[in-house]
Amino acid sequence: MASRSASAVPDIEDDASTQIQPLYHVILLNDEDHTYDYVIEMLEKIFGFSEATAFSHAVEVDTKGTTILLTCELKKAELKRDQIHHYGADWRLPRSLGSMAAIVEPAA
Repeated sequence: MASRSASAVPDIEDDASTQIQPLYHVILLNDEDHTYDYVIEMLEKIFGFSEATAFSHAVEVDTKGTTILLTCELKKAELKRDQIHHYGADWRLPRSLGSMAAIVEPAA
């Protein structure tokens, strides 16, 4: 029987909890039924963004059509997307009938 040296490679457990989880983007989609104030307020409350960060995202979604709000594991990304979808209408605009839209996509 061969002896194992002290520098032998340890066994590696195939445990899902130690594997790196794939990352996903939470992407906010632009529309014309929500004000900057609504977007800023929503992002501060849901994501804990500062007013300056929330404003930057509001400008980006308005000018580019989308903004990546967060990159994280799938479960959290889906939770944040759902919180956006349930935030409600913008009381500042009578034509606003519901929440903004967001999607979850795999990070590249």
